[in-house]
Amino acid sequence: MRYSQGGGLTPERQAFRERIRMEAAERFVVGASNVEVAKDLRVSVRSVQRWRRAWHDVGAEGLRSAGPVSLPKLSEALFAVLEQELAKGPVAHGWPDQTWALTSDLGHSRWWILRI
Repeated sequence: MRYSQGGGLTPERQAFRERIRMEAAERFVVGASNVEVAKDLRVSVRSVQRWRRAWHDVGAEGLRSAGPVSLPKLSEALFAVLEQELAKGPVAHGWPDQTWALTSDLGHSRWWILRI
């Protein structure tokens, strides 16, 4: 998945990357070259070229983060319930011992599953 599609970035990381793009926009206004901007911001020239094109076409708004690709699957309340249930441990949920691993029930080590 590409960064522009969310790419698994945390909201903090998305905000950090947006700040870099906004800083690039400030440099575009004063006439800095793509190479200068890339060097100063420690990004690729190709990224700066894409940002400059978006800035030229739409303005600084074209450089803003599109936000998360999807909404969280669980609400805060449901996530809290999940944490409480996980804290009870595997035995409370019908597992034979204190491990969540299905591999031990199948007679395999946890390393076996990594080879698959």
